[in-house]
Amino acid sequence: MSQTKHDENSGHDSGGGHDSGCCCGHDHSPEGVGAVTISLAVSGLLTGAALAGHAMNWLPEGALAFVGIAAMLSGGWFLLPKAWAAIRRLRPDINLLVVLAAAGASIIGEWVEASAVVFLFGVAEWLEGWADRRARRATAALLELAPKNALVRRDGRFVEAPVETVAVGEVVTARSGMGIPLDGQVVSGESAVNQAPITGESAPVDKKPGDTVFAGTINGEGSLEIKVTKASGDTTLARIIRLVEEAQEQKAPTQRFVDVFARYYTPLVALAALVVFLVPPLLMAGEWTAWLYRACVILIIACPCALVIATPVGIVAGLTALARRGVLVKGGAHLETIARLKAIAVDKTGTITEGKPTVQAVERSGAASDGEILRIAAAIDDHSAHPLAKAVVACAKERGVAFPRAGNYQNRPGRGAEGVVDGRACFVGNHRFAHELGVCSEDLEQRLAAIEGEGVSVVVVGHRPLDGCRGGVLGLLAVGDTLRPRARQAVADLHAAGVEQIVMLSGDNQRTAGHIARQVGIDEARGDLLPDDKVAAVKVLREKYGVVAMVGDGVNDAPAMATASVGIAMGAAGADAAIETADIALMRDELGGITETIRLGRRTMSIIYFNIAFALGLKALFLVLTLLGHASLWLAILADTGATLLVVANTLRLLHAPKTAAAIPGAG
Repeated sequence: MSQTKHDENSGHDSGGGHDSGCCCGHDHSPEGVGAVTISLAVSGLLTGAALAGHAMNWLPEGALAFVGIAAMLSGGWFLLPKAWAAIRRLRPDINLLVVLAAAGASIIGEWVEASAVVFLFGVAEWLEGWADRRARRATAALLELAPKNALVRRDGRFVEAPVETVAVGEVVTARSGMGIPLDGQVVSGESAVNQAPITGESAPVDKKPGDTVFAGTINGEGSLEIKVTKASGDTTLARIIRLVEEAQEQKAPTQRFVDVFARYYTPLVALAALVVFLVPPLLMAGEWTAWLYRACVILIIACPCALVIATPVGIVAGLTALARRGVLVKGGAHLETIARLKAIAVDKTGTITEGKPTVQAVERSGAASDGEILRIAAAIDDHSAHPLAKAVVACAKERGVAFPRAGNYQNRPGRGAEGVVDGRACFVGNHRFAHELGVCSEDLEQRLAAIEGEGVSVVVVGHRPLDGCRGGVLGLLAVGDTLRPRARQAVADLHAAGVEQIVMLSGDNQRTAGHIARQVGIDEARGDLLPDDKVAAVKVLREKYGVVAMVGDGVNDAPAMATASVGIAMGAAGADAAIETADIALMRDELGGITETIRLGRRTMSIIYFNIAFALGLKALFLVLTLLGHASLWLAILADTGATLLVVANTLRLLHAPKTAAAIPGAG
C-alpha cells in the first residue's frame, strides 16, 4: 500500500514510489495481477510449511531459515527495490517499514514470524488492489452495455458493421430487445427504451420519431431506425465513463490530508522504532533481542495501510455508485462538497417547472391582431433556444401564422431579445425590459399584474423607441409552464436530507416566481434577476451558509454555477455543454436526484471517516500494547491485515447501496 497516490499535478508518485494512480504497488495488468497471485500462493504455502515445521519440530534451524527466506522472497519480491528507492530519497515508506521489520525478525531467528510479516503484507496489498479493481470495473462495465457491432443501412439494406466504422448521419436499426449501438435521433418506429445506464431511470421511456436515444440503452418491444448523431468514441455513455475515470484519479481534500499525514507519519514511526530499539538497552540495560522484537512490532503496527486506502477506494466506490444512478460527479472534491451542502439555489424553468411552456393567451394592446402579435414575436424568437421562445414559435406554427426571420437579432440576457421585422425595430421581453425601453403605462402595469398574479410568465411584444418614434406595446403573450409532478416532494426531501435553505432564482417576474415557489414549498423566491444578479445572490448564500449548490441547465446559468460551491446540471443526458460545465450532472430530468446524491455523498464520507478513525484507533491501541510487552509480530500483522480487510469490506458496501436511502448511519 503506497504512502500516497500519484502527485495530483505532475502525475508522478509523491511518496510511495509507485508509478500508478492506484493505492497499491503492484502491476494491475492481468499478467501482473496473475503473477502476484501465484507468488503469494507460493509464499503462503511456504509460510504454512515453516509454521508447521516449527510447531511440530519437523525442521532443523537451518532448514527453517531456508524455508522462511524462500517464503519472504516469493511473497515480497516487489518490496526490496521500493524499499531501496525510499532509502535513496530519504523518505521512509510502508515498503521500507515492512522490510525492516522482516529483517529484524530474521536477525533474532524468528523466521516464521518474518515470513508471515511479508506474506500477510502481500495479502493486504493484494486485497487493496482487488478492491480498487473491483470499484473501477463496476464503472467500466457500463461500456460493455453498448454493442460492438451495429446494423447499418448501406446500399438499401441493413448490414452488420463494427460501431467504429459507422459515420455520423448513417442510419442504424435497433430491433426488439437489442442494445442501441450509438447516440442518435429516431427517424422511424416507436418503442420503449430502458435508459437506466445513462439516466438511472428504472422505468423505460417511450421513444418516437424525433426523440433522442443513447448508446448502451436497451430497446423494448418495438423496432427503431436511428440516424447516428455521434461517433462511437463521442457517445454520451463513452463521455460519461471517460469523465468518471478522470474524476476517480483526482484527489479529494480528505485524501490529500491523509497523504500528507502519511508522508510525515511514516518517517516519525521509523524514528520511534529506532528509539525503542536503542534507548532501553543502552540506558536501562534492556535486552537487545527483546527490544529489537518490540521495535519490529511497532514498525508493523504503525504501517498506515488501512489509513491510506480508506479515502481513495471510498471515493472510487462512491463515484461509481452515483454513476450507476445517472449522476456524474467530476471528482472526489465535489463528492465531499455535496456531503456538506447547507443551501441550494435553483433555476425555475426546467428545474421546478417542466421547461415546456405553452402560450395560453394572446392579449392585444392596440390595433394589432393576435396573428400580427404572434408573427412579430415568432420572427424574433425563432433565433432563440430559450423555452419561452420555443413556446412562442410553436404557437405561431400551430395557428398557421407565417413569419419571417427577424434581421439584426440581438439577445438581451435576463430581459428578452430584439430584431428588425418588416423594417421596424421590434422587441419581445419581460416586464423589466418594457420598463427599460420606456413603453410601460399605467394600464399595462395593471394588466401585467393581473396575469403575473396567476403564476404565468408574460412576454411583452412591441416596437422599440427609435429615431423619434416613441415605441409602443402591440400585445401580451401569457406563457404558462407546468410544475414538475414530483417537484413538491423533491423539495420536501431536500429539506429532510438536511438542506437548510432552498432559494429559487429566476429571470421571470417576482409575482410569478413567488407563486411557483409557494406551490412547491421553496423557502424563498427571487425574480427579475439578470445573470449577474444570480451570481450576486449565490455569493450572499455562500456568505451565510458556507456550502451552496446552484442547480441549472449548465449553460445559461453557468456564471452562477461557477460561483457556487458546486454546480449541478439537471437533465444533462445528451447536452454536451451541460456535462462539461457542471461539477455534478444529473442525467435524468428530476430534482429528486439531488437528494439521492446528497445522501449517497454523505454515506460515502461517513464510511471514509469511520474507516480512518477505526484504522487510527486500532493502531493506537496496539502501539500501547506493544510498549507494555503484550503484542507480538503475529498479532501486529494480523491486526494490520485485518484492519485493511475490514476497511475494504466496509467501503465496497457503497457499490450495493440501495437506490433510495431514508437514513444514513454515522458509520455508513
